[in-house]
Amino acid sequence: MADVSEKQDKPVLDASFAGNRRVPPPVNEPVKSYAPGSPERVELKARLKSMAAERIEIPLRIGGKDVRTGATAQAVMPHDHRHVLADWHRASREHVEQAVAAAREAHAEWSAWPWEERAAVILKAAELLTTSWRATVNAATMLGQSKTVFQAEIDSACELIDFWRFNPWYAQQICDDQPLSDHSVWNQLEYRPLEGFVYAITPFNFTAIGGNLPTAPALMGNTVVWKPASAAVLSAHYLMKLLEEAGLPPGVINFVPGDAAAVSEVALSNPELAGIHFTGSTAVFNGMWRAIGNNMDRYRSYPRIVGETGGKDFIVAHASADPQALAVAIARGGFEYQGQKCSAASRVYVARSLWNEVRERTVAIMRELKMGDVADFRNFVGAVIDRKAFEKIGGYIAEAGAGARVVAGGKTHGETGFFIEPTLIEAEDPGHRLLREEIFGPVVTVHVYDDSKWHETLRLVNSTSPYALTGAVFARDRRAVREALSALRHAAGNFYINDKPTGAVVGQQPFGGARSSGTNDKAGSKLNLVRWISARAVKENFAPPHDYRYPFMTEE
Repeated sequence: MADVSEKQDKPVLDASFAGNRRVPPPVNEPVKSYAPGSPERVELKARLKSMAAERIEIPLRIGGKDVRTGATAQAVMPHDHRHVLADWHRASREHVEQAVAAAREAHAEWSAWPWEERAAVILKAAELLTTSWRATVNAATMLGQSKTVFQAEIDSACELIDFWRFNPWYAQQICDDQPLSDHSVWNQLEYRPLEGFVYAITPFNFTAIGGNLPTAPALMGNTVVWKPASAAVLSAHYLMKLLEEAGLPPGVINFVPGDAAAVSEVALSNPELAGIHFTGSTAVFNGMWRAIGNNMDRYRSYPRIVGETGGKDFIVAHASADPQALAVAIARGGFEYQGQKCSAASRVYVARSLWNEVRERTVAIMRELKMGDVADFRNFVGAVIDRKAFEKIGGYIAEAGAGARVVAGGKTHGETGFFIEPTLIEAEDPGHRLLREEIFGPVVTVHVYDDSKWHETLRLVNSTSPYALTGAVFARDRRAVREALSALRHAAGNFYINDKPTGAVVGQQPFGGARSSGTNDKAGSKLNLVRWISARAVKENFAPPHDYRYPFMTEE
């Protein structure tokens, strides 16, 4: 007879929890002030100083193990580009293949965990970020991505905490959604993860996106190969460490920074590819979609393709708009984080009767904006992310002389950091390149229209750009607001009335756009999580029939 005590010592990994669990109701994380003398300011200042004084090594993380490739690149401060923060290892083809294999191995156990157990890891990560990891992740974002303290706090702390608290709540809502049954039949929906791995590609401009794109599929039971942007490897490295401290098992998320084209070539050609979770440029996303199409014959399943890409985001101001509110929206919406937001205001249409006052108020604000090292909390803007961006944005500003004029700003300073002054440009031609193309920098172009051409201007706003991410209307005339809502119905996935087109909050404004701005799968809502599951309908019949005949067959 077997020893009972011996049996009890063995872990029972498939045991069920006897009860229906509920995640804590999510509440948006409060934004800390970092006011002089506040404890969060003291802690962050100390972490900025210590992190700036060190030069760390960042390995790949595959199957829960550090992998050093020997091929390294440097993470530098954009606002002090000679200051190296880290040496990070670049993944080669073989490392991406190892990451796919690790994801495949981890899938069997992770996908079998109850969703509540997976949620527990994400909720733990949120609490760690709220407390012991907040200063580290914010400091890494400030130093590595040149964000001011406020821009880092609303991104790498608050937004990511919100993702990690709201997503489990949305997962609970999804799992609670079950079909109708009766006394003889029990119908159920099982929300399975996808077969294979999800490839997450994250951008430099939002640490929160870096944390959400790999963890949203993971929460739903998928395993992930994660390629962070090369310019955000420092913050991504700390997020990976945070997730592992929260209890993320080995291989669930595999961290493989490296050349985007090389990593994607391996990931997109693998038969186990189950999905893409992407934020980046439209051109890169289009190329990935084409590659997936060319590889369709080799995949086990049709990959889910979820992407948020570019934007040429607008503000359209009716003659009834509040000039001061409009000026603040231009300054904040266009210049915060150096305009390096997919949602940043980039083109503005102002009624002629308003323009002189709006221009004066906007320029007055711009004169007060301080630019420099983000460790100096008095600065409103830092540097753009790297030399490539610096040269591209500078090139657009240089073109302002052809059919447009610089109203304020326009200078670039690259000696110490990649600094570009917040720039306001006026273009008479509504088809000017500066009003059509994504610049991704602190450049706002204004077109002034005749007050009598409100309806024509709305059509112009809708048709000028291929993007449809964010947009805003400013008007005190309610009829004008209603007209803009209708005419611009498909011009923006996130539409704002008398507010800047940036600053979407998880749980309040689910984010995403259509047209050339992406698949509009709304990060920060359950609509996004639904893309990472494959439902199975299960019908159990308690009284199966024993006679093949139907009543209608009894007579001719």
